[in-house]
Amino acid sequence: MQTNRKRSIRNLAVAIWKGWGISLLAAIVIATSFKSAVADWNIVPTGSMKPTIVEGDRIFINKLAWDLKLPYTTFHIAKWADPGHGDIAVFFSPADGKRLVKRVVGVPGDVIEMQQNVITINAKPLTYSLAQPETLAVKKTDIPKSSLCYTEHLKHCDHPVMISPFVAARRSFGPVVIPEGKYFMLGDNRDNSADSRFFGLVDRKRIVGQAIGVVASLDIHDRYLPRWNRFFSSLP
Repeated sequence: MQTNRKRSIRNLAVAIWKGWGISLLAAIVIATSFKSAVADWNIVPTGSMKPTIVEGDRIFINKLAWDLKLPYTTFHIAKWADPGHGDIAVFFSPADGKRLVKRVVGVPGDVIEMQQNVITINAKPLTYSLAQPETLAVKKTDIPKSSLCYTEHLKHCDHPVMISPFVAARRSFGPVVIPEGKYFMLGDNRDNSADSRFFGLVDRKRIVGQAIGVVASLDIHDRYLPRWNRFFSSLP
C-alpha cells in the first residue's frame, strides 16, 4: 500500500514536470537570455552621474545599441557600431568587475586631457554654459547648494554636468592617448565619481550596453516616493 502511494506521488510529480516544469524552465532561460543579450534595467545606487541620473533611478539598458553578444558571455556574435562621444555606457569596471554607468568622453584615437574640469579632446577644449537647476529634470534638493551645474558641449551631445568646487577631487589629468579598443569614461558628477581617472581605460568587450532612458525613479532620500517626472524619460 505504501509502495503504491509512493509510486502515485512519483508519477504525479513526473506528470507535473512534463506539463509545467519544462515550460517554466524554458521561460526562465528565454527571460534571462533576453536580459543578458537584448535589454535590461539597472537600479542606480549612487550619485556619480548627477544631475543626469540620480540615486533611485531605474535606467533602461539597450544591449543591442552597438552589438549582439552570446548570452551570459562577452563574446560578440555581431557588431554594427561602437560607443561614441557623449553616449552613456554600462560596463564592467576593470578594477573590481562591478557594473557601472558613466559617459563616454574619449574613444579610440583620441588624445584627451582635463585641466580644472575643462576637457580637451584632440587639442580642442570643450565649451561650457551655466545651467540653472530649474531647467534640469531633478529636484532642487538633488543638487547640493555648494554645487554648480553646467551644460557640457561634447561633440554632438549637449548634456549637464555637476561641479562641486569645495570637494577635494581630481580635476586635472593627461594628456592620455586612447588606443584601439579602449574608452575613457567619466561621471557627470565630475567631482564625485570613480571613473577612468582612477581605474583607467575601459576595454570594448567590457561594455554591455547603452543607457537610454529612465523607466522609473524612487526618491531614496524621501521615503522612496516616486519621482513621477522622471518616469519613462530619456537621457541626454
